[in-house]
Amino acid sequence: MTLLDYAAPANRPLADRMRPRNLDEFLGQEHLVGKGRLLRRAIEADQLTSSIFYGPPGSGKTTLAYVISQSTKAAFVRLNAVTAGVADVREVIKAARERRLMQGQNTYLLLDECHRWSKAQSDSILPAIEDGVIRFIGSTTENPMVSMTPAILSRCRIFQLRRLSDANVRQALDAAISDRERGLKEMAVQVDPEAISHWVQVAAGDARTALNALELAALTTPTAGGAIHITREIAEDSIQQPLIKVDETLYYDMLSAFCKSLRGSDPDAALLWMSRLFYAGCDPRLIVRRIIAHASEDVGLADPQALVQAVSAAKALETVGMPEARLAISQAVIYVCLAPKSNAVVAAMAAALEDAERGQLGEVPLSLRDTHYQGAEKLGNGEGYLYPHDFPGHWVDQNYMPEGFEETRYYTPGPHGFEAGLRIPKHRADKKETKGEK
Repeated sequence: MTLLDYAAPANRPLADRMRPRNLDEFLGQEHLVGKGRLLRRAIEADQLTSSIFYGPPGSGKTTLAYVISQSTKAAFVRLNAVTAGVADVREVIKAARERRLMQGQNTYLLLDECHRWSKAQSDSILPAIEDGVIRFIGSTTENPMVSMTPAILSRCRIFQLRRLSDANVRQALDAAISDRERGLKEMAVQVDPEAISHWVQVAAGDARTALNALELAALTTPTAGGAIHITREIAEDSIQQPLIKVDETLYYDMLSAFCKSLRGSDPDAALLWMSRLFYAGCDPRLIVRRIIAHASEDVGLADPQALVQAVSAAKALETVGMPEARLAISQAVIYVCLAPKSNAVVAAMAAALEDAERGQLGEVPLSLRDTHYQGAEKLGNGEGYLYPHDFPGHWVDQNYMPEGFEETRYYTPGPHGFEAGLRIPKHRADKKETKGEK
């Protein structure tokens, strides 16, 4: 099936019929397709390369692909990763090669739900993308950096679509009600403002959900006085409160609440937000990654076992899978919450990175340079280096910093837990500057 097949039978769902036909009709995503933006320029110049459109349901991923199909001179083929296998891909590639050879025409392949493809399926299309036989467009609601293979990601540019604003959804509803050719104008639909407001609120940025609700209400409400009158009560019946969308939680409130509960030492809140994320269908790998990050960022050396617990939870998820791994993950959540807190590690890392990014850090001291190649000694490499294990306590006072940084300290142990007992050797402890300390 090609995207040109969307072209318009009246018996198609309203959301499909009202699909924008060009960039001027496209709603939202100004950061991608606004005037002068890269993606818009690429589409208008018919020079879009392999890309992945990533965003929540109803934000316009497939619609954007349809707009491309309407504006390009290339052939446009659509597959769904749920039903398409390697054989389907090979057929598309074969046809694309013939099309390119015989007609000099390029081919776009839109793959809906591209995150569902296995590594073998993804690998089957790599040579065609590499050779330019196929211009790949993936469409997904899942974070492609997590759900897709690095080989595909390295060959594609990722464009992240955002949740539509309430104004965008309202605009889509108004257009459908007033459009005579593709919308409901011929049905003489009259919608109370409260009904539209309800659809906008419940749709939560999903234009397709709102349009489906409008269509259901229009088709099931009897005509009275030559018009179909849709009240708020009818609107409420026509749309179901949606389950919490994973995409929203990944970037907005719920994931943020989970992370801040870990940092804030509240195990009850952290477990609640984690459970709601699981219920919403959130990838448990995302949860585990956040626990690992916070084990270092917010606990660090105040309790080194926090990182052990977090990594063990990740291993448990890999070994036994869900739902059994929920126990190990919950254990790690509680441990990280109740562990003493310190941000000394992240502060030290940030301060060191800040200096590294500035450059001009001085040369590596001769005593510290590599001596494992022939001729290194002639360059003076290793000269003056003192082997710590040759000295009492396996420590010797010598400089390991480049010139100009001899007095710089990034890490200062915090006052809590295990970290409170750490001591920096005296030749560093006596230095004045503490760039990592907060």
